[in-house]
Amino acid sequence: MGKRMGVIIGAGPAGLTAAWELVKNGLDVTVFEKYSLVGGIARTEEHKGYRFDIGGHRFFTMVPEVEALWHEWLQEDFVVRPRKSRILYRGIFFDYPLRLYNALSGLGLWESMRIVASYIRAQMFPYKQEQSFEEWVVNRFGRRLYEIFFKTYTEKVWGIKCTEISAEWAAQRIKGLTLAAAIKNALFPPRGDVIKTLIKEFYYPVRGPGMMWEKVAELIEDKGGRVDLGTEAVRIIWEKNMVIAVEVDGPDGIQYVEGTDFFSTMALNDLIDRFDPAPPLDVVKAAGGLRYRDFITVVLIVDIADVFDDNWVYIHSPDVKIGRIQNFKNWSSEMVPGNDTTSLGLEYFCNEGDGLWNMSDRELVELGTVEIQKIGLAYKKNVVDGVVMRQQKAYPVYDAHYGPLLDTIKEWLTGLTNFHTIGRNGLHKYNNQDHSMLTAIMAVDAAISGQENDVWTVNTDRSYHEEVRISSNDEGPVDILEA
Repeated sequence: MGKRMGVIIGAGPAGLTAAWELVKNGLDVTVFEKYSLVGGIARTEEHKGYRFDIGGHRFFTMVPEVEALWHEWLQEDFVVRPRKSRILYRGIFFDYPLRLYNALSGLGLWESMRIVASYIRAQMFPYKQEQSFEEWVVNRFGRRLYEIFFKTYTEKVWGIKCTEISAEWAAQRIKGLTLAAAIKNALFPPRGDVIKTLIKEFYYPVRGPGMMWEKVAELIEDKGGRVDLGTEAVRIIWEKNMVIAVEVDGPDGIQYVEGTDFFSTMALNDLIDRFDPAPPLDVVKAAGGLRYRDFITVVLIVDIADVFDDNWVYIHSPDVKIGRIQNFKNWSSEMVPGNDTTSLGLEYFCNEGDGLWNMSDRELVELGTVEIQKIGLAYKKNVVDGVVMRQQKAYPVYDAHYGPLLDTIKEWLTGLTNFHTIGRNGLHKYNNQDHSMLTAIMAVDAAISGQENDVWTVNTDRSYHEEVRISSNDEGPVDILEA
């Protein structure tokens, strides 16, 4: 048998981590990335000296092997940054994650009484079966608090009603206490290591997360691997439960690439469509039923030195389409070319082909300019420049139908003995960056050792990327969905 050859589809965190693990084990490795930059959704774009993320990426993990890699790769360019994010609602900033005293004092006495009354009603007449996001949240926080701090933002993110989002999503992504526990902890602070909170600081590459993945790509090539940009896998050839080659389309045209070990971070609906011969019909139909949420970042350059001191703020108002606003200067001063201006990333959640997605860049910059004035963060006259970035398939959707569809796809894919799907879209799981990397490490270990290592079990429940336990008399956080 000749030398083993690894072929990887996608140069995001999972794909490049897999490539790194393979070259360390002596395999020949080629990574194919259809985009012009590495990093996937964790890449860093640049416009006239302003650097910006696609969504914002805090580097914090409870997975030691992942943290070790981060420090090995970037060393002194990996710096500690303070963590701060808040909710902007009706012109008032509220702590994120929600804290009882801050939320109730900001909303006022009457609204606070409505929240408590609503919670009592939810406890007296709970939903017997929690099937949807709405039912899960209302049972724990009451309908009024759900309507204020959960419903509007969640529906902005996903573009569907909270009644159509799986309760499994809420259980996976909403961390912290129930309203009753928050009240109890506020009035009678417990002793000892019992209260969950979120991290106060995190690591961050000084020039954005893309800096990390650009460095990893260089290290892979230093070890003899290849990272081919602008090259898309268009066909995956398999026979007898094994993948034998991929066909890629790049600057040099169509190429047929053979290998022994294959790894894919491609979205599952695209992946299944590219197998040749086609998978069974039920698998093809299941892949076609998976849904995704797309994402637009409108970066506005404003002539204001300090707009707000958060990394980002959540916009819960239904009066504007913005879902979240990044302040890139507060991630790292090197994300902007000078101190006199600020770059704000206005994030719009959408579906490819809808009204927002199809707006021109000029129209989107104008929309962002109008909306940032409407919520009171800057005036239209302060905006001196703008640029737009679109991201397809940013988030796999956990709707009411995805579970059985994913099971069908998983059952077929795991029958391919030398083919591994990894990462967020490769598993259709809302994994954070560290968990995506962990799926790659586990998949390579399984390929090298020949032993089963189920990457499908890795998700944000396993070790939540920002949750720690403290000894404090804090009343405890109520964490909402973080996109």
